[in-house]
Amino acid sequence: MAAVRSMTGYAQIQVPAQDSSSGYSLSLKSVNHRFLDLQLRLPGDSDALEMKLRRAVRGKIARGHVELTVSYTSGVEGGSAINKEVVGGYVRAFRQAQQHFGIGGDVDLNVALRLPGAMSGSAADPSEGRDDEIVGRMEELIARLNVMREQEGEAIATELRARLAHLTTAIEQISRQRDQVMRATQERIRSRLSELLAQTNLNDDRILQEAAILAERSDVQEELARLNSHIEQFLAVIETGGEVGKKLDFMLQEFNREANTLLSKTSGLSVEGLKITEIGLTMKSEIEKLREQVQNLE
Repeated sequence: MAAVRSMTGYAQIQVPAQDSSSGYSLSLKSVNHRFLDLQLRLPGDSDALEMKLRRAVRGKIARGHVELTVSYTSGVEGGSAINKEVVGGYVRAFRQAQQHFGIGGDVDLNVALRLPGAMSGSAADPSEGRDDEIVGRMEELIARLNVMREQEGEAIATELRARLAHLTTAIEQISRQRDQVMRATQERIRSRLSELLAQTNLNDDRILQEAAILAERSDVQEELARLNSHIEQFLAVIETGGEVGKKLDFMLQEFNREANTLLSKTSGLSVEGLKITEIGLTMKSEIEKLREQVQNLE
């Protein structure tokens, strides 16, 4: 069974610089988005690395606004350093010239450091030769990101189960009210039909039959049954895990449709019907809260 994942998470890998070798930092941050929106922040001249990193991420993350940042740090000896022999030779030559020609003045260090060979060490691009190593660390980086996303996802799944339990309770409450509503509705329709058909030859049996038909059209049993079925399917998808966000969002549209139909059938009925309407509105609120949570899932 795959884990349910949130689209929110953060992960980082830092490789410190050592001696003459450069270090680097990789960070991956993701937030909600309908699709995969991948943004890379890389040093200049990283086109080849960018393509490799995009392939690495697209194969592992399905949805979310994802930001991948790569930065480099120079090694302790990786930057430029003073070549003491060259600069020392320049200083000695300067002192000898002073004595030989009898001139004054001080050594100009700015001039000395601009002499060929005065600065030693590597001024090379710290990213040089690191592309394959960085791409190789992406699996670990994404795994770290997914640990956080799965933790967030499990918290959301727990919230969804609680909301579904509230819906189930509401369905049970409406089901208990249903018989009373049916009787009250039949009586209301029968009374109305009797008034309208007082001048006709229709008998009471025919009036009762018509009342029963109209009352049946106001029955919410079918909507309750479908809502129960949707809840079972919803829970099954959560337990299956994986990339469930879009599927659950679509299912909640069906939840909403059944709740709207239920409310339309109970509108304008008796006091019992008003109780069902009140519970139905609570169901709509729970469905909206479910939808808000589902928006966070991959």
